[in-house]
Amino acid sequence: MASPSAPFRNAVVTGACGGLGQALVRELLALGAQVALVGLQRDVLDSLAATAPGRCAVYTPDVADADAMAQVAADWMARAGLPDLVVANAGVAGGFDTGEAGDLAVMRRMLEINLLGPATTFQPFVRALRAQAQQGPRCALVGVASIAGWRGMPGNGAYCASKGGLIRYLESLRAECRGTRLSVHTVSPGYLRTALTAGNRFAMPGLMEPDAAARALLAGVARGREHIVLPRHIGWLSRLLACLPAATYDHLLRGQPRKPRVGEAGATAIPGLPGTTQAPSDPR
Repeated sequence: MASPSAPFRNAVVTGACGGLGQALVRELLALGAQVALVGLQRDVLDSLAATAPGRCAVYTPDVADADAMAQVAADWMARAGLPDLVVANAGVAGGFDTGEAGDLAVMRRMLEINLLGPATTFQPFVRALRAQAQQGPRCALVGVASIAGWRGMPGNGAYCASKGGLIRYLESLRAECRGTRLSVHTVSPGYLRTALTAGNRFAMPGLMEPDAAARALLAGVARGREHIVLPRHIGWLSRLLACLPAATYDHLLRGQPRKPRVGEAGATAIPGLPGTTQAPSDPR
């Protein structure tokens, strides 16, 4: 794995239009890397790419579309070769109410983006890197999950389920890749100051700026850390709360304001949601 003194040189970042995604791209470009920018807002991606002419390519697929993501991977590897860093960062969030039939479509789409998306992002690169056996470069596969995936929260079942599932998927992939040239890293942010949290109506302890989060993420991956919490002290707080009896934990959270559902004030758009005309969104 690369060290802080030998930074990543060839990276793929999904969710590159959002706060954390843009911060990751800026940091990687500052380190001299070639970067594939994957997102939904072409103008944002083009502006980022313009800061490093010749070192970027822009792609705007649906990350849950396996064929589209395979085309992205093939084009990028033809341009720049095998990556040494792939960050599955694309993600969406929103409140969820099981009693509302319309929210089932929200859950389905959230699972497609947040859980299936990382698998479709990694798959073509894993296949290519495995084909290189021990002759190819080392590569870090990074999945951006969430502390929300550690335990369910009232009104947030779809998001918690998608991130909890992602954490388990990454654990499985890590075990499969153990001893190979592929390393797998799980990132669990708490609250980052991005569009994903802008509409939250509840307290967000440890709110972190995207630039600081990007630097900490890349440093942690470069050092080989398999589990990265942003910021670290929020992980300790979450583990402490998890020691409470379930009834006490639920009581503490039940009275808190809920994350806005689709259609409510402050909700973030979920791209590709059936029956809506929402503009493309890349809030991560």
